[in-house]
Amino acid sequence: MTAKEHNRLVGIFLMIHGGIQALIMLLISLIYGGMATAILLGAKNDEKFVGVFLIVAIAFVVIFSLLFLAPQVIGGWKMFKEKPNAKIWGIVGSITACMSFPLGTAAGVYGLWFLFGDYGKQLYDNLTNPNYLGEMNAVNDFQYKDNREYQPHNWK
Repeated sequence: MTAKEHNRLVGIFLMIHGGIQALIMLLISLIYGGMATAILLGAKNDEKFVGVFLIVAIAFVVIFSLLFLAPQVIGGWKMFKEKPNAKIWGIVGSITACMSFPLGTAAGVYGLWFLFGDYGKQLYDNLTNPNYLGEMNAVNDFQYKDNREYQPHNWK
């Protein structure tokens, strides 16, 4: 497999794992949210605290899980589309995926193996890559084209 194929595969794995986690979290939050709503509607004045507490706890768990879910999906998408900062997001997404056993560990270890291995260096650290623009920080398309002319020539 080439470096680009590995890159796309890592991106797909991270997005799939993040999507599975999101679906499971949605299902769990709907089940417990329904239970909390039933407790809240069926309780008397003093017992409504339990339903409110359960809803607040569910909201906290959803927000907390999104903090671990978002880097996987964002990193997978950026790697799949070969965005400039995909390596950083891929590393963060792979590390957060490693915390989930067994599928997340497999996706995370594969992502870290790729990003820190020879294939990842070939794809992301290659200065002669035609997509590499260095530290130019182009303001508009005209400066972008001017700076492209000053990039080193690929003598391969």
